[in-house]
Amino acid sequence: MEYVSTRGGAPALGFEDVLLSGLARDGGLFVPANWPAIAPEEIAALGGMDYAGIAARIVRPFIGNDTLDDDALLQLAQATYAGFEHPDVAPLRQIDDDTWLLELFHGPTLAFKDFALQLLGRLFEHVLARRGARITIVGATSGDTGSAAIEACRGRANLDIFMLHPEGRVSEVQRRQMTTVVVDNVFNLAVGGTFDDCQDLVKALFADHALRDELSLSAVNSINWARVMGQTAYYFSAAARLGAVGEELTFVVPTGNFGNVYSAYVARQMGLPISRLVVASNRNDILYRFYTDGDMSIAGVEPSLSPSMDIQVSSNFERLMFDLMDRDGAAVAAAMQAFRNEGSLPGAAALRDGARTLFEGQRVDDDETLEVIRDVHETSGVLLDPHTAVGVGAARKSARDGRKRIVLATAHPAKFPDAVESATGVRPAPPPHLADLLDRPEVATSIANEVGAVRDFVRGHAAAT
Repeated sequence: MEYVSTRGGAPALGFEDVLLSGLARDGGLFVPANWPAIAPEEIAALGGMDYAGIAARIVRPFIGNDTLDDDALLQLAQATYAGFEHPDVAPLRQIDDDTWLLELFHGPTLAFKDFALQLLGRLFEHVLARRGARITIVGATSGDTGSAAIEACRGRANLDIFMLHPEGRVSEVQRRQMTTVVVDNVFNLAVGGTFDDCQDLVKALFADHALRDELSLSAVNSINWARVMGQTAYYFSAAARLGAVGEELTFVVPTGNFGNVYSAYVARQMGLPISRLVVASNRNDILYRFYTDGDMSIAGVEPSLSPSMDIQVSSNFERLMFDLMDRDGAAVAAAMQAFRNEGSLPGAAALRDGARTLFEGQRVDDDETLEVIRDVHETSGVLLDPHTAVGVGAARKSARDGRKRIVLATAHPAKFPDAVESATGVRPAPPPHLADLLDRPEVATSIANEVGAVRDFVRGHAAAT
């Protein structure tokens, strides 16, 4: 498998180099040069596999045999998902006549990010050991990526990880899941700003090619193709578990940085029958405005009950743009430059017209989020975290078409106990392994929202220097 940049100005790379580099040197994102196909009979056969087997089969086309042969890849997948607390790893729960929750919060940090990041950590370790190399990971988080990445990378001898989070804009549980990990290769940076600011700082470090080469910078955000690849498997798993292989499904995805719903798009490109992808947004509704009005204009980021979605610049949307613009990298680069310079994406209406056959946008505000949490608990006894509630609210706003609908339950309710308790009167308890989280000591560094400050900190603490 060969990978190309969405901006057309970087050389094509193989999987290992894409894994370790994260962001293309022209500022673009890597995507496969061609989409692999999974035949209908192969999709049907997934119903007889456990989750690790499904994951190994779905990511197989993206990883060269020279990196991992079939047996080694399966063993790596089995090790990845062995620690998940539910035997089905990604179980389904029906909450309505035609609606199911895909529970993606049974991993070690209680969020969907564990599915790809636990895999990513093991892939890093395998490839770096084989090459005798070391990397410096720099990432940004709106809440869940940080804890999942730190959990996947903590204590690994051949990497350091620096995670930027917006100070005061993640939940206490999300923050403590990061800042209570006190090991030599983990550094938490609390940035005075928004997630978009953190993401821009990370991209600026990658744009400094001298620094990038000096520190062997790598990425764990969903700008890294391996993140997208690792998430694609649970869409296939959901269809198999539902017994709906060959049946067109609708997936409803709470969305911030567009990586999760883009993974569903990848599954469809590979052959999974998906009729509709509902992009569920909170009050930070740039994607909703794009899909409904054909307008993609940056507004201020507003804090919400679903902080992991408090994003205005959704990085992975560029990957979809690449296909919508007939894989014209130069056109994508020009459009992205104009978007960042002017705050509005040129030609957005035409792009919307190309996307609306598959995608639909819905918006759910904080009051509606609380009402959904309250109603689902009263009618089914199920507690939803606010991000999942945005998804369920979006599903309710979307027209029913007789097809089965799967809402991605992206986080455990215990990660957002205040919102859940406000809606239901029930304060969700964390799993036993996090029962003492609020009592653990925290270590984090507050840092200015300036590239120079972050660059100097990373350079001063990375073992690669």
